[in-house]
Amino acid sequence: MKKHVLLLVVLATFFTAFVSCSSDDPQTSKVAVRLVDAPGDYDEVNIDVQDVMINSGDEENGWQSLGNVTPKVYNLLELTGGIDALLVDTEIPAGKINQIRLVLGEDNSIVVDGETHPLATPSAQQSGLKLNVHQDLVGGVKYTFILDFMVDKSIVVQGNGAYSLKPTIRVTTEAASGAISGMVNPFEYQVEVSAVSGTEEPITALTNEEGKFMLHGVPAGTYSVTFTPDEASGLTAKTVEEVTVVLGENTDMGTVELE
Repeated sequence: MKKHVLLLVVLATFFTAFVSCSSDDPQTSKVAVRLVDAPGDYDEVNIDVQDVMINSGDEENGWQSLGNVTPKVYNLLELTGGIDALLVDTEIPAGKINQIRLVLGEDNSIVVDGETHPLATPSAQQSGLKLNVHQDLVGGVKYTFILDFMVDKSIVVQGNGAYSLKPTIRVTTEAASGAISGMVNPFEYQVEVSAVSGTEEPITALTNEEGKFMLHGVPAGTYSVTFTPDEASGLTAKTVEEVTVVLGENTDMGTVELE
């Protein structure tokens, strides 16, 4: 089986990671950002979401867009009772995130007693709504950031009767899974790694050219992990039992020796 070549991907000044076409990369994390709302006493509160950005430390130069965000106007008052809006679902280099920035456009409005009014958001349009998160992302784990938009505390009625948005947003982080990583020796041949728990579908990945592997998005539980080498290698498949996965953590199996 032919090995794929690792591509070096640099994300500005943020992180440096290696991404392999043949295996899940132990230096990346999956990230989703969802928007919900605490109810407010209005007919509608519509915000124009243009982008979601993250920052790893450099306040001025460290901002990077998460990409694949479809600009859309959301009525916050519809995002209650278990309903949320998925703003972005992507994969980024693992490491520390200090802030999330929600960038809004100009099409923001509020409906009060059936009448629509513009909703002024000057700071959001210029630089985005900066939200502190201070989260260390573990490679292979999926994280969901919940942006809870507290409408009652975010709408300001000005002296002239106009409305402006001074957002109060509570951010929570959920680790939706764990991960399993390690390496296989010898590593001259590619090996399929498969984790199974009960009757669930197996979670699989391939080793890279250094013998490393990472199983992303593994639910918490106990797994049997099977290593199946390329037939040309002459190596025998091996299964390791009782591999425990914890939410938000990477279970490192170390080096697995094949014979």
